Amino acid sequence: MQIRNAVVFITGANRGLGLAFAQAALEAGAAKVYAAARDPASIQLPGVIPVALDVTDPAQVAAAAAQCGDVTLLINNAGISLTGQALAADGLDKARAELETNFFGPWLMARAFAPALKANGGGAIVNVLSVLSWLTFPAVATYSASKAAAWSLSNALRNELRDQGTLVTSLHVGYMDTDMTRGLEAPKSAPLDVARLTLAGVERGDFEVLADDISRQVKQSLSSDKPAYAG
Repeated sequence: MQIRNAVVFITGANRGLGLAFAQAALEAGAAKVYAAARDPASIQLPGVIPVALDVTDPAQVAAAAAQCGDVTLLINNAGISLTGQALAADGLDKARAELETNFFGPWLMARAFAPALKANGGGAIVNVLSVLSWLTFPAVATYSASKAAAWSLSNALRNELRDQGTLVTSLHVGYMDTDMTRGLEAPKSAPLDVARLTLAGVERGDFEVLADDISRQVKQSLSSDKPAYAG
């Protein structure tokens, strides 16, 4: 599909990568960009349509789908990271919260918007994942589990939506210069670069976008004798 003249819906669009996706979509000539956030007043980018949305609330998701029935590209960007350890006392609580946003949120969104995408010619869904879909570290164990689940969900959606002509693209990326990595000393990708790369991948029909060197290296390691997840 082409981004020019597309109607794009982005979750978590008030900052970070979500904001960058909105900027990149406008830059590429999208006909309309819905920018969703829990607080629509936090959407400050000119040229977009703010939408109130908590992706963990089925009623709000259904309302957004009913309001925005002309969507041709859904970008599931909203996500949280609570730095939970698997065996910590609060590990299960953090995992449940992350799964609600990072896994069940995209699931609810895809289910709600799939009929509109079909009616509008198929279109595409982008699920924002992570290099942590494939490996984990103690401080992000629960977040990694949620992203691994979202990767599996993306593959399931790709199979189920293929017959209606809907492309499902998974974005894997390591460190980006966003609030989530604030204070972390490491090379970071610019969110706008990642957004542009992803939209180009959608236009090519790519099922997967590896947005940085670390994602490409980790993905390549999965079929080796020393996969990255083995430590």
